[in-house]
Amino acid sequence: MELQRNVSLRPYNTFGMEVKARLFAVFNTVAELQQLLRLPEIQNLPKLILGGGSNILFTQDFDGVVLKNNILGIEINDLDADYSLVKSGSGVIWHDLVLHTLEQGLGGLENLSLIPGTVGAAPLQNIGAYGVELKDVFESLEAVNLSSGELQTFNAEQCKFGYRESIFKNELKGQYIVVSVTLRLRKKPFFNTSYGAIAQTLAAMQVQELNARAISEAVCQIRKSKLPDPAQIGNAGSFFKNPEIPVEQFTSLQEQYPTIPSYPTTPGKVKVPAGWLIEQAGWKGRRFESYGVHKDQALVLVNYGGARGNQVQDLAHQIIKSVQEKFNITLQPEVNII
Repeated sequence: MELQRNVSLRPYNTFGMEVKARLFAVFNTVAELQQLLRLPEIQNLPKLILGGGSNILFTQDFDGVVLKNNILGIEINDLDADYSLVKSGSGVIWHDLVLHTLEQGLGGLENLSLIPGTVGAAPLQNIGAYGVELKDVFESLEAVNLSSGELQTFNAEQCKFGYRESIFKNELKGQYIVVSVTLRLRKKPFFNTSYGAIAQTLAAMQVQELNARAISEAVCQIRKSKLPDPAQIGNAGSFFKNPEIPVEQFTSLQEQYPTIPSYPTTPGKVKVPAGWLIEQAGWKGRRFESYGVHKDQALVLVNYGGARGNQVQDLAHQIIKSVQEKFNITLQPEVNII
């Protein structure tokens, strides 16, 4: 639990940005975290919690303390005949948790396979993919208050989940560290294959009997085909949220762009893929020396090597302005910009 100084954060962010933290420490337990928070030299410093570093863009050095979450462990307990409760340490890699639950015959996370990052980050932005969101299986979480060191429990209602949103990205932003997440997962099959290309991929896989493992494999195939591997090209996955717009606005856009895709969402609104909007605005595949927009997925901004975070941030601003002018839709970053 050593407190290190002037530490490079490049190994800890999938964008591969070369920035430094004034102070840096790794915690493996709740007790270690609470002990760190009591250290006098970090009391008045800004604090940043890092899990997988897969949803963050560093634009400058961090003049504070970076706390790297390494709380591991997964517990499974029967709830009733239909459900089990799965409690995971927040430092567990998300996809490792998905695979572990599939091995135990539990369903509910298969559509969320291969989402990058750690378990602790999942509730912060209510991760979602292919028609499923974390809130659909969420039971509770435990979090440590950064000011008091107190351990508190939050249920789903208290987390105020929304589309890639939670209370921890809004009212309580920067005030808590999630240390465990408990999910309610199904023992009996109930599959969601209606979203995206899952059904087509399953057909191509020639799956004889539908099961959660097959859906997980299909989702992994789709994600690998659409999203670049951060180990090869620096990126943080989807950089922008898919915008929700009023039905009336969508109908008007549909007259001008008959092929505009959409997905159902809250009543009176329509969700439009941000990647389609960005591609239509002419940004797909655009490269500016060491950074740009990915050639196969317009939703992904990339660092080809040596880019600075503020260059990627400026590119994001240009894309937002361009889409706003063309479609009168304002894109919102999904990535946390520091």
